[in-house]
Amino acid sequence: LGPPPLIMNVAKSGYRVFSANSTPACTELSKKITERLGVELGKSVVYQESNRETRVEIKESVRGQTIFIIQTIPRDVNTAIMELLIMAYALKTSCAKNIIGVIPYFPYSKQCKMRKRGSIVCKLLASMLAKAGLTHLITMDLNAIIVAKSPSAAKRAQSYAERLRLGLAVMHGEAQCSESDMADGRHSPPCVRNTIGHPGLELPLMMAKEKPPITVVGDVGGRIAIIVDDIIDDVEDFVAAAEILKERGAYKIYIMATHGLLSADAPRLIEESAIDEVVVTNTVPHEVQKLQCPKIKTVDVSMILAEAIRRIHNGESMAYLFRNITVDD
Repeated sequence: LGPPPLIMNVAKSGYRVFSANSTPACTELSKKITERLGVELGKSVVYQESNRETRVEIKESVRGQTIFIIQTIPRDVNTAIMELLIMAYALKTSCAKNIIGVIPYFPYSKQCKMRKRGSIVCKLLASMLAKAGLTHLITMDLNAIIVAKSPSAAKRAQSYAERLRLGLAVMHGEAQCSESDMADGRHSPPCVRNTIGHPGLELPLMMAKEKPPITVVGDVGGRIAIIVDDIIDDVEDFVAAAEILKERGAYKIYIMATHGLLSADAPRLIEESAIDEVVVTNTVPHEVQKLQCPKIKTVDVSMILAEAIRRIHNGESMAYLFRNITVDD
C-alpha cells in the first residue's frame, strides 16, 4: 500500500504564529494572541543545552507560509535575542515565505544614538535580525507624555493631550548628570591650566555649566498628573518628577509606560514615593516586581498585537489601526 500521505498542519488562514521561547510570560501572550486570531500556536521546541547553547526545532512544515514569531524579552536579554535569531534562521532554511518578528519590547532600543566613542547597538541588532531572515518587525512604543519630563518631549505630549482632551504641563531642568553630559575629551577641555603662551599668563579653568533646577510650566494644582513614557526601568527620574508635581499641588500622580523593566530597587522606590500607580503592559515579564509593589498594574496588549498581525497578513492599513483605536481599547 505504500507509506501514508504526508499530512501538514497548516492553518486555514495561510499563516502560522510561533512562540520563540517557553517562558510563562511569552507562552501566555502567544496563546492570547492566537486565541484572538482563531489559529493554533505553531509547534516548536526552544531550549538551552547543558553548555548554555540555544537550540530550536521546528516541528511542522512552514514551506511557503507567512510566519509570525512572538518573543518577549525576559531578564536574560541576550539569550532571548539568540532564540529569536536561531528560530528566524530555522524558519528561513525551512522555506518560509515571510518571517515577521513580533517583539513588543525591542531590546537595546535605548542604544539607538551614537554617544561618545560607542556604537549604535540597536542598528546592529536590526541588521542581525534581517540577516537571520526577518522581513518585517512589529514592536510597541508609546513615546509620549502628558506631563512632559523635558521640553524635547513636549511635541509628543501635546499630541496625547489633544487626543485625550487634557491639559499639558512641561517639566524642564535637570536633577542629575546623564550619560550624555559626561566629558569624553571631545566636548570639554581638560581641567588643567594652559601654560603654553606668554610666561606668567594663566588662563582660568573651564568651569562646568550649572544645571537649572527642575521647574514645571503649566498648572497641575488639584489635578491628576499622568506621565507617559516608553520605558520605565531606573525610576529615580520618575520619583523626582513625582515629588515636584506633588509640591506643585498635583492631586494624584500616575506613571504609564509601555515596557516595565523595573530593574534593581525600582519596586521599593515606587512604593515609597509620591507615585500613586504605575501602569505598564505585558510586553516584558514583571510578576516579581508586582508582588513587591502593589502600585504596579498591568494592561494586556495581546488584542492590539493580534490586530496588527491580521492587518499585515491581509495587507490592510496599519495607520488606520492607530488612528481609530478607541479609548476602551
